[in-house]
Amino acid sequence: MRASDFAATRRGLVIGAAASAATAAPGAAGARAATGAAPFPAPGASAMSKVSFSVNGEVRDLELDTRTTLLDALREHLHLTGTKKGCDHGQCGACTVIVDGRRINACLSLAVMHEGDAITTVEGLGSPENLHPMQAAFIKHDGFQCGYCTPGQICSSVAVLEEIKAGIPSHVTADLTAASQVTPEEIRERMSGNICRCGAYSNILDAITEVAERQA
Repeated sequence: MRASDFAATRRGLVIGAAASAATAAPGAAGARAATGAAPFPAPGASAMSKVSFSVNGEVRDLELDTRTTLLDALREHLHLTGTKKGCDHGQCGACTVIVDGRRINACLSLAVMHEGDAITTVEGLGSPENLHPMQAAFIKHDGFQCGYCTPGQICSSVAVLEEIKAGIPSHVTADLTAASQVTPEEIRERMSGNICRCGAYSNILDAITEVAERQA
């Protein structure tokens, strides 16, 4: 077979496929219209959706592209820039926030998934005039250094102590039938998803330990 024969055959297949799609599309659209279903969005088009959730104790109502992450909703739409965008792949923990008492990576969660949820960012933990104990401990022990990962570190630290208090075990918990203890090993394991490129891990450990001792 000559190259020109192959080219003609491939062109014919493309034309035939396009014609079939054009013929089928009106029928599909008509069927969706007859049932009252919304039409399919055009390729690449965005779909908007309303979502309402509580952020730092305040109800916020937004209309967002359904592809908007919780991280971008907080930063770009609500202008709460304390939550940082690091790797955007859920690997560094800089975007950690607390949702209904549990910490999550905001970059991996869509905003529309959180209808009615209570979300706490670092801005909701404390203020410059009234610091959260964990924020004060990070300052005291120089656990922030460059500061970029600090909001996620602090939110995660607060959640870690709540996890231990609730008796939720970790990978290093030796006895699943006993109450979880605040030990350096437990803290390191539970904080392992929050990366500090400055290497302030020992200072962060000291800060979390101090707050845990005060709460004991």
